Amino acid sequence: MKKTIYMLVLLLTVCLTGLQAQNAKLSKEEFRNRQKEFFTQQAGLSNEEAQKFFPLYFELQDKKQVYNKEAWQKLRQGKNANTTETEYGKIVEDVIQARIATDELELEYVRKYKQFLTAKKIYLLQKAEMRFHRELLKGFKHGQKGQEKRK
Repeated sequence: MKKTIYMLVLLLTVCLTGLQAQNAKLSKEEFRNRQKEFFTQQAGLSNEEAQKFFPLYFELQDKKQVYNKEAWQKLRQGKNANTTETEYGKIVEDVIQARIATDELELEYVRKYKQFLTAKKIYLLQKAEMRFHRELLKGFKHGQKGQEKRK
């Protein structure tokens, strides 16, 4: 169950990176400000907790983005029609290794959060993160439909 949640979060993070790049109106700073506001409200963070949490959280997101970028680069290699079975095997393993690395990072940072947050607050933050991503994807989906109707 936890593995599934982490994989979902990883997938959503990758999707958000792509969505962020597509939406030129929303800068990285604006996106992160929206996350701060949403997470703080949903998890009931105090100002002191938020000041300690968000620098670590965004540091983690930046590190995970590097692994996700590497995984996507590996997956793109598989588009080549001349890719061999051995190369596909290596791609699959490399992508899984990237997921494992991001899971290990998540665990490392959860341990850091525990130094100043209760387990319940960490749980509420994880829940808020998933809800934020879901709402963002819903908004993107509605935006896509709106654009299709205009054509």
